[in-house]
Amino acid sequence: MLISGAEEYDYPAIKKLSFIRRAMRVDLSDGRAIIIPLARYPRLADATRKQLENYEISPAGYGVHWPDLDEDLSVKGFLSPAPYPAFPDVVRDKPRGKGL
Repeated sequence: MLISGAEEYDYPAIKKLSFIRRAMRVDLSDGRAIIIPLARYPRLADATRKQLENYEISPAGYGVHWPDLDEDLSVKGFLSPAPYPAFPDVVRDKPRGKGL
């Protein structure tokens, strides 16, 4: 039987997302709320509010998908993120879009 990384490590589920200025608030099933800078995710950082608000939380609550942005993120990544940015020159030199 295959299990997801979230289930394997017993991560809390995503209950709700909201966007505050240049950050994303993630409300979790264990009662925590975490604030994540949108700059951590370049596709989100450059998105319009309409694109940001068009998201789908996975049925089990362990991931979120933005169809307009082709972006998929997980609660595991939110709670134990890899060092960012992985490619600093690309991100730094990228012109800013019409994001928030």
